[in-house]
Amino acid sequence: QVQLVQSGGGLVQAGDSLRLSCAASGFTLGLSAVGWFRQSPGKARDFIGAVMHFGGSTVYADSVKGRFTISRDNAKNTVYLQVNSLKFEDTAVYYCAADPAGFGGQTADKYGYWGQGTQVTVSS
Repeated sequence: QVQLVQSGGGLVQAGDSLRLSCAASGFTLGLSAVGWFRQSPGKARDFIGAVMHFGGSTVYADSVKGRFTISRDNAKNTVYLQVNSLKFEDTAVYYCAADPAGFGGQTADKYGYWGQGTQVTVSS
């Protein structure tokens, strides 16, 4: 069964850090492009960043560049999103998504598999 299972969200204070996990089953995440998105109530799902399969390069939205980092652990079939120096405006549901073809992109329609989402709430 193809599945992405997320973990690691929670309630934190401004300035804190979290590590969000996205574990895959049923396919090899290390061969996939993996993107991270977030969505606040009443807003669209926004691109945060992605790691490509080909070359392993990463790309980030300007709003999180320098604070968020995507990494892989292929042995665990898992991708991580390290979020540092959290701000109140980072409060959202965070989603990981995978494109098994390895290309991905910065829009949600590039990804076929999605995690269930995990809530990150930052108190000011």
